[in-house]
Formats: sequence, C-alpha cells, structure tokens
Amino acid sequence: MGIVLYRVDERLIHGQVVVGWGGPLRPDRFIVVDDELADSPWEQDLYTLGLPPGVTASFHGVDEARRLLRAWQDDPARAILLTRDLATMRRLVTGGALRGTTINIGGIHHAPGRRAILPYVYLNADEEREVTALADEGLDVVARDLPGARRVGLAELLRREGRG
Repeated sequence: MGIVLYRVDERLIHGQVVVGWGGPLRPDRFIVVDDELADSPWEQDLYTLGLPPGVTASFHGVDEARRLLRAWQDDPARAILLTRDLATMRRLVTGGALRGTTINIGGIHHAPGRRAILPYVYLNADEEREVTALADEGLDVVARDLPGARRVGLAELLRREGRG
C-alpha cells in the first residue's frame, strides 16, 4: 500500500494525526522528514510516546528521504509521511518525485508575519510561494485538518490569499 498520506503539519506526530487520520487510514508507521529532528534521538523519543502499540515511526533528513521515497511508496506497510513545513515538503518533491500525488496541508498555525487562510492554516509570503511551487511540481495541494473535513483545493487557497 505504501504511503497513504503526505501531510504538512507543524506539530508532526500528535493526537490529530495519530487518532484523527490514523484511525481511518490505519498506518503501520509514520515517516517524519525533518533535517533537524533526524539528528535528535531524544526529540524522536518524545514524538513516539503517543503512538499506538504496533505502530512505528522513523525520522529522516530530506536527502535520505529522497533516496528512500520509491521504496516507501512500494512497501506493503501503510505509512503517513509528515513534514513540519512547506519548504521541506517542496525539497522532498522537487524534480517530479511525487507528480500527481495529493499533499495535505493540515496544520500551519498562527505566528508573526502569517495571515489566516483557514482556521488551521496561516501563511506568510514565503509559504504562499511554497504552496504554488508544490502545485508547479505537479502535486494536488489541498488543505484539510481531519479526514471528514471539507477539502480546500489550491484554487480556493489562492483565492483566500487574495490572488483570484
């Protein structure tokens, strides 16, 4: 089955992802792509504390993840792939690595310089460019905090950003 969800979420592995998405998607593992976290075993331990029995997590830098991406996609284990930010997801997919795949923007929260797009998506100008860059890589970019929530497509995201 491979990767069943590609998601950008600042909080990475947390209740909404483990329970909200994990329940219906039934992942065997979480794959976190984050350069800093890949080099921090003690932080990795913190993220794995709330995983259900039998579910594992692995942590990888972007370069390593790019090398492993095809194997993950072909693996029969079900996985949810997470990045902390849009720039990391874009670095992962650059060059058409995921063309035609849906990328879920699920949690980018308020911070200085960001403006509200949706209650769970706040973006600054650089992040808005990253959203467009993901679409330019041939990805279906959608925002949805939980599986039962309405999918907000790229056109609506861009319109909310005052571009349409």
